[in-house]
Amino acid sequence: MKNIHYLIIGITLFTSNLFAQLKPVQYKDADQVLNGMAIQPSKTNPQKPGILILPAWKGIDAHAKATAEKLSKLGYIAFVADIYGEGNYPQSTADAAKMSGFYKKNTNLYQKRIELALAQLIQSGANQNNIAVIGFCFGGTGALEAARKNIKVKGVVSFHGGLGRDITLPITPISTKVLACHGADDPYVSKEEIASFQQEMRDAKADWEMIYYANAVHSFTDIDAGNDNSKGAAYNEKAATRSFEHMKLFLNEVLNK
Repeated sequence: MKNIHYLIIGITLFTSNLFAQLKPVQYKDADQVLNGMAIQPSKTNPQKPGILILPAWKGIDAHAKATAEKLSKLGYIAFVADIYGEGNYPQSTADAAKMSGFYKKNTNLYQKRIELALAQLIQSGANQNNIAVIGFCFGGTGALEAARKNIKVKGVVSFHGGLGRDITLPITPISTKVLACHGADDPYVSKEEIASFQQEMRDAKADWEMIYYANAVHSFTDIDAGNDNSKGAAYNEKAATRSFEHMKLFLNEVLNK
């Protein structure tokens, strides 16, 4: 009977890990309620690597959730951050542009929301010394802001994110490793912004790399972005697949697995 009992426990644990699911996590920034999502890895990993996911400009979406689930299957504890907070979620692209623009201008507030989400990732079980941040579009900008502030993470990955920085602030050394995955035909990021970003990375003495994807525009990882490049934002299957693989290589390098 004892052996059967242990077998049932083992099957239960295996099944719960195999079907790890995203769970809502409520946390706060002062009086502002934030609603993130956490998921455990499908396999137990003693190194407890963690990935903080920063969503695109409309907030937590299907793409961010799907990415968290993929990372869970790769052995990561993942947390999807809520940047805007309850009662402030964009209802239109105009809302999203306005609200994301606010945080891009007020980078200290954006960085604070990232740090609060990072604390939740650690509370979810991630090793505080074994974490990376990834982000998409607006979230990609946030990942770079995490690097600029030298938030305690080992690496950041920006997917089709804005590359601009607050030019009123000095460029300071960046200790975390940086990967920028960029659509070669992205109309929303100018040549000047790209050049400025690359010079910033050099001046900051960062360990950085930037990869361009042919025929890719903005939002190339998001399957819900359609496939019409003329709109400036569109899904590109090759670029999405390649950039995910490049991210995996990067994470394998910077995190202990």
